[in-house]
Amino acid sequence: MLQFNLLAQDWADLGRYREDNARLIESKSSENNVVFIGNSITDSWPSYMPEFFQENHYIGRGISGQTTPQMLVRFRPDVIALSPAAVVILAGTNDIAENTGRATIEEIFGNICSMVELAAANNIKVVLCAVLPAFDYPWRPGLEPAEKIVRLNSLLKDYANKNGHVFLDYHGQMADKKNGLIETYTYDGVHPNDAGYKLMAAMVKEVLSTILKQ
Repeated sequence: MLQFNLLAQDWADLGRYREDNARLIESKSSENNVVFIGNSITDSWPSYMPEFFQENHYIGRGISGQTTPQMLVRFRPDVIALSPAAVVILAGTNDIAENTGRATIEEIFGNICSMVELAAANNIKVVLCAVLPAFDYPWRPGLEPAEKIVRLNSLLKDYANKNGHVFLDYHGQMADKKNGLIETYTYDGVHPNDAGYKLMAAMVKEVLSTILKQ
């Protein structure tokens, strides 16, 4: 008998939030919330700042290690089904790290655009986030991600501007001269620390406060 590991059985990790989603839908408490979808950066954020999510009715739907095709597969159950007022999309760095295989910048960009278009088609406002800077990946050294991230962010910014979506430029506020993550904001060069999350929280809250009034 063939043995399948958990990743092969649930490649997009659709089971991670299945029960939480069902409870939100049943309670009808999902309306007018904001969903944050992403990878480990989003996944860890509620642990650093639980009150930020609870007090603002933000819903964390990050999964560590995920790439954009995985997020795209779970976008319907983890975002659309919750009927949020807005979604905050932060994705792409793990694709550049080749977590699920090689992907071109154009392929990564296309997956993110598809998430944005799904949201827009369901009347969900979009905050499209710049990928955070990274000079190197500790788990995949030597891939030289810094300039690839800059290129992807340029495509995302142009796309957001042309299609009437908010582009939230974390990269512009958190990059050092090498387009790596400023040491003050990180513990490993990729993931934010407490100071990094506080900066990101202030930036995203300001943007959401504006678009949710529109």
